[in-house]
Amino acid sequence: MGRDILKYGVIAGLVVAAGMWGTLLAFGKEMPHGMLGMALGYLTMLVALSAVAMGIKHHRDVDRGGVIRFWPAFGMGLAISFVASVFYVLAWEVAQATVVGDFASHYAASVIENAKANGADAAALATLTAQMEAFKIQYANPLFRLPMTFVEIFPVGVLVSLVSALVLRNPRALPAR
Repeated sequence: MGRDILKYGVIAGLVVAAGMWGTLLAFGKEMPHGMLGMALGYLTMLVALSAVAMGIKHHRDVDRGGVIRFWPAFGMGLAISFVASVFYVLAWEVAQATVVGDFASHYAASVIENAKANGADAAALATLTAQMEAFKIQYANPLFRLPMTFVEIFPVGVLVSLVSALVLRNPRALPAR
């Protein structure tokens, strides 16, 4: 089972890293923030984390004779998601060090500009600017940034693991051929 976890976790990690790098190469430092950026990011995560279902199914069909219980399937899904999440964090760190540069400043400027465009008053803009300055300081700290990046993808992996375990515990769901 450990081999399958590593294999499918690495596959998911490489897919999510490739999606991240594809977005970076397409948009450069002007990465899309807001709804478009979130949609692209989470779509890539869902595609990559489909490896969770493939890994559980492979383990069920090949190693377990076509039967797997919920908790072992869920645990395997979480482990695959963990490996993929580590790849995601590493890919983001490399991207930030090479292509993205000062993400926190670009993000803060985008948030403030969006607030201005939506008609925020001077007091709200002052408060938001102070919050964004605090965010930039926090984001510079790896002990803040690394877990924050991990938490972007891992909850998606938890949901995919849950759904996959619920579906694949039934041996008639996607039966082995």
